[in-house]
Amino acid sequence: MTPDRAISIVELLAKNASGLPLSRISDDLGIPRSATHRLLADLREDGYVRQDYEGGMYRLTAKIVALGFAYLDAAGATRQIHPSLDRLAEKTGELITLAVIDAGRLIRVARVQGARRGLRYNPDESSEVYLAATSNGIAWLSCLSEEEGLQLVARQGFNREGYGPKAPKTIRELSKQVEAARKLGYARIFDTYEAGTSAIAAPIRRPGTRQAIGTLSVAGPSVRMTGEAMDRMAPDLLGCATEIAEVGWRSPLFEQVRSESIANV
Repeated sequence: MTPDRAISIVELLAKNASGLPLSRISDDLGIPRSATHRLLADLREDGYVRQDYEGGMYRLTAKIVALGFAYLDAAGATRQIHPSLDRLAEKTGELITLAVIDAGRLIRVARVQGARRGLRYNPDESSEVYLAATSNGIAWLSCLSEEEGLQLVARQGFNREGYGPKAPKTIRELSKQVEAARKLGYARIFDTYEAGTSAIAAPIRRPGTRQAIGTLSVAGPSVRMTGEAMDRMAPDLLGCATEIAEVGWRSPLFEQVRSESIANV
């Protein structure tokens, strides 16, 4: 099995929980259909992909989910970090997302839904955070120099389609949001990632330093996530970010950024 192609298939199916036909997988990834069929057959044999009937849709199995939970548990997220996320979700009543910095990317690793009734925000998101239109992305960019931030934004591609009506359309607009986050100590976005939703996010910093090792956000419907509501949440959000840094810094969850820190000493 070609590892990079197989991983691409898994990543694509992770974004399409209802499944995809072979033809769509082949076309979206630019892999010949014969090769796509072989890769899917290997993934199915290994238990990562299932097909309910011949010619039917391909879907990921629970084995992928189990791997994710096993990693988070080994990384200390379940034992050390998840209680902090649960408490923040309970206090805010909104969706909590934890992201970590890994090899120059911001990756979502955990979500906890705090809303028990009424409107719930439960977005269909990829694992990598799009920096220019998310509260987590703005929070991380606020910890970097302008040059470093623009390089990361350029790598992802700026001004993508499919985001909210208030997503920044120019670098100047983005820079204003980043600067506002620097001054506040946390990022706020309104109808930026998606119409009708807003969010607040704070950087998670390495204990005793200003270095960001991840981000933590609270997101929900804009009718509830007003500026005033976000400012009331800010102390709890910042406190949770500090708590996660203190209990989780030594866990494998932050191993990549910790290794980079040591290499730069």
